[in-house]
Amino acid sequence: MNNWTQRWDDRYSNEEFAYGEEPNNFFKEEIEKLNAGTILLPAEGEGRNAVYAAKLGWKVAAFDISEEGKNKALKLAAANNVSIDYQVGELETLNYQAEQFDTIALIYAHFPAEIKSSIHKTLDKYLRQNGIIIFEAFSKKHLEYLALNDKVGGPKDIESLFSIEEIQADFSNYEIIQLEETEIELNEGLFHNGKGSVIRFVGKKK
Repeated sequence: MNNWTQRWDDRYSNEEFAYGEEPNNFFKEEIEKLNAGTILLPAEGEGRNAVYAAKLGWKVAAFDISEEGKNKALKLAAANNVSIDYQVGELETLNYQAEQFDTIALIYAHFPAEIKSSIHKTLDKYLRQNGIIIFEAFSKKHLEYLALNDKVGGPKDIESLFSIEEIQADFSNYEIIQLEETEIELNEGLFHNGKGSVIRFVGKKK
């Protein structure tokens, strides 16, 4: 097992939910605007957003590299009387199909810097035409916030953080519904607490 996987297994192995059991606020707002369909949640951890989507009637697929994350997600799904299709592994090993999904939600899906753009481009293939991307993750400016308060969480290397320009480049074939860098107050479980700087993006695939 590599260090990256070990790190997330360790984080998710506690009884308490690392980022809470409630969905991310931005995800919740945006998913409620859409008609339920098929959704993919990459790097979904303990399943808080996947379970929320399932409760709204979505057919939910999720993946992560952490077996511990999956265990917690399935437990949360069972507690909420919903089912989710949750796979463990790296994206290229999973068997998603071209244009399988109506929506893909990337919520704090901070992949290692050297693969993050290629993952975005691979995910794009799995989204149908006119499908929606919902994205929230820490911006490069977030390092300033992290220096003041490490409880807000997020990667500590600038390459793993996002800029508006990177999102425009990775999702160049999208109509931009919303794209902004903004300061938010996070209150999500044990590891996202305090002010942070995020990129929020909602795009429609052309």
